[in-house]
Amino acid sequence: MSTATKPPEPKRLYQQIADRIRGLIQGEQFLPGARLPAERELAHQLGVSRPSLREALIALEIDGSVEIRSGSGVYVCAPVERAASTMRSMGESPLELMQARAVIEGAAVALACARMTPEDLASLRAALQAMRADIADGRDPLEQDRRFHLGIASLTGNSVLMRIVRDLFDERHSPISAQLSVRFDSREGWHTALLEHESIYAALEARDPLMAQAAMRMHLEGSKKRWLGD
Repeated sequence: MSTATKPPEPKRLYQQIADRIRGLIQGEQFLPGARLPAERELAHQLGVSRPSLREALIALEIDGSVEIRSGSGVYVCAPVERAASTMRSMGESPLELMQARAVIEGAAVALACARMTPEDLASLRAALQAMRADIADGRDPLEQDRRFHLGIASLTGNSVLMRIVRDLFDERHSPISAQLSVRFDSREGWHTALLEHESIYAALEARDPLMAQAAMRMHLEGSKKRWLGD
C-alpha cells in the first residue's frame, strides 16, 4: 500500500515577504552595505502591511541577510552561503499569534468567570505579585506572565483549550518571536502589561465575562503593538 505524500506546508506571509526582499538583494537592486528604503516606502513598494514587513525583516536579520541598526535603518549584509534559497520558517507569525490568542483567550477568560473560586483568585493574584516583583528587580517576568495566562485557561475545565493556550504562549520561544522580544521587550512595556493583567484580574474578581473578554483582548492587542506597532 502506498503512503500518500504529505503536501508541503503553506508559506507564512513573513516568509513570502522575506523571499521577495531576498530576491531584490540577489537581483542586485539592493547591494551589500546599502540601506533598504524606509519602512513605510518599502511596505508600499511591496504592497504589504508594516507589521508584516517588520516580521520579514526580523526573519532576514536572523537569517543573516540584513542588519537592523536601531535609529539608522536596515542594511544589506554581504552574501553568505545558505542551504536553502528561500526563507525557512522561524515559527508562527507573531502578528497572527496575537490575533489567535485574542480569539482563544478572550473566550477562555469569559468561561473562567463562571468557574472562579476565591482560591483561584488568590492563585492569579500571587502570579501578579510575583510578576510585579520580577519587574521591580529588573528580572524578565515571562514565567509569571505564562503562569497568569495558563492559570486562567485551566479554569475553563477544558483540556483542549488549556493545551491551545499553552502552545500559543510557548511559541514566544520560536526564533522570530524570541528576536522580537530581545528587541522590543522593555521594563516600561512590562509595566504596561502588568496594568493590563490587573484589569483582567479585576474583571474576573467581578465575575463579569464581557468585561473580562474585553480586557483580555485589549491586553493582547497592546502586546501586539508593543512588538510590531500598528
